Amino acid sequence: MSEQTLQQKLDSVDNVVDFLRNQQVGPNVYPGVPAEYSNWRNEQRAWSESAVLFNQSYHMVELYVTGPDAFAMLNYLGINSFKNFTVNKAKQWVPVTPDGYVIGDVILFYLDEETFSLVGRAPAIEWAEYHASTGKWNVKVERDERTALRTDGKRKNYRFQLQGPNAMKVLEKAMGQTPPDIKFFNMAHIDIAGKDVIALRHGMAGQPGYELFGPWEDYATVHGALVEAGKEFGLTLVGGRAYSSNTLESGWLPSPLPATFTGDDEISKGFREWASANSYAGKCSIGGSYVPESIEGYYLTPWDIGYGIIVKFDHDFIGREALEKMADQKHKQKVTLALDPEDVNRVMSSMFAKGDRAKYFEFPSAVYAMHPFDEVKCDGKVIGVSTWIGYSSNEGAMLSIGMIDPDFAEFGKEVTLVWGEPNGGTTKPTVEPHVQTEIKAIVSPVPYSAVARNAYADSWRQTGKGANA
Repeated sequence: MSEQTLQQKLDSVDNVVDFLRNQQVGPNVYPGVPAEYSNWRNEQRAWSESAVLFNQSYHMVELYVTGPDAFAMLNYLGINSFKNFTVNKAKQWVPVTPDGYVIGDVILFYLDEETFSLVGRAPAIEWAEYHASTGKWNVKVERDERTALRTDGKRKNYRFQLQGPNAMKVLEKAMGQTPPDIKFFNMAHIDIAGKDVIALRHGMAGQPGYELFGPWEDYATVHGALVEAGKEFGLTLVGGRAYSSNTLESGWLPSPLPATFTGDDEISKGFREWASANSYAGKCSIGGSYVPESIEGYYLTPWDIGYGIIVKFDHDFIGREALEKMADQKHKQKVTLALDPEDVNRVMSSMFAKGDRAKYFEFPSAVYAMHPFDEVKCDGKVIGVSTWIGYSSNEGAMLSIGMIDPDFAEFGKEVTLVWGEPNGGTTKPTVEPHVQTEIKAIVSPVPYSAVARNAYADSWRQTGKGANA
């Protein structure tokens, strides 16, 4: 019997929204590292005060795309410009559907002539795999699956993030010489403990740093050298709990729902008929108080998530016509929502009473589905959604990344976040019986971290003005 396709799985459910909201999976897991090396509070503070080493070797998918048409295919699938994109550069790569809605985003590495690597969450990678499978492009793809879905415990590459104000000092000591001057999102080969390491100038937690990667067999040597070099500079290893919260300060939205569940065009239907029922879209979950009438209510445009700055109409790409029509329309604005401490305390204190309780706030990330969506209101009217939510020890605040009507996006304005799911909650195992409650929040800049707003060059983060920057 042939494997069920994504389309067949969707055809078998009465309501796609209800299906995804009741999926029996919680948020993404971060395998391979402990939840905490010390404690998540100190681990959070370290990326602001000294330096941290994130271990990304286990939880992300990597797809190698090679061949004469690799550049052309990736260019055709992304909203980004490939002008001046050459070997030893990288970029945030964002594909959209023919209707212009975001599928996901990953980091695209230009490793060598006709050799690229996509690293990140699965939706964008599966979109690239599908197009490679159509036979329209002279390319080959090789998928290196994340650890949670493999049995051998090995990957093609290790991948570390060295971040924080002391990151350069740590790298310099590990190399035994001054690191090369690498421009933002450019790469260079460096030597650590006799091993060839590719360094990408990057930033993840609102601080300067590097992504370092190389062959899996060099993992222990390179990791050990970095840890040893970092001892005098306060280098801190970061576990899974703190890792998932770093985006609250830097402003990156990790969870746009892939807009591949609908679409009557040939490309969208072709993808759903190609994709397995066990693909990302067939297994992901949605949580929160926002429940639209149809799945399209969760779809996001590049402008909604702050990527309007990288939409370039200098090349032909899937979704271009739709985005050209959207370009001058009104878009949601990405903001940080700083939750009112007294209201947060009220929600948390309900745990210490019998009877009705609010939805539990996990620390530091209060995310209980792969795609969280909570209503944001002003004067009783829904004006947008809250997504990634959690606590920042550096800011001493419970924060959320939100997307709201720009008419209400004045910094300092008070809005309301609806916390908890309707009707006592869904059947997800991460959701306990609870009652909805409203939490006051202050509309604030994104990124919330002043360092992140001011340190990134030529980036959607730089201005701190959100989607309409």
